Amino acid sequence: MNTKHTICAGLLALTSSIAVSGATFAADPVRVTQQGKQFSEKNLNLVAGQEIIFINDDKVAHNVYTIVKGKKRDLGLQKSGEEDSITFDAAGTYRVRCAIHPKMKMVVKVK
Repeated sequence: MNTKHTICAGLLALTSSIAVSGATFAADPVRVTQQGKQFSEKNLNLVAGQEIIFINDDKVAHNVYTIVKGKKRDLGLQKSGEEDSITFDAAGTYRVRCAIHPKMKMVVKVK
């Protein structure tokens, strides 16, 4: 077998194994900081299954929450320097808030 055929056979085998596995890969997490009693993002567009990592870079505690599939997702008290995450599995528009600071608002659209 010459080099051209060997490369083609290798690519075919690789492509076949990917197609057979049917694996899907979620998009990378998005990092959102909280500082100055604000989210670093006001609006985000995600794909279903994507995660937001909330990082408290503020001098005060926060309490991030949203409603996902009719259930409240509440990260609880998040002290300065702590981080936690929420995964958005279903398409829709979500309003993310801080229970301590009502002016902290972010809209997440998931496709």
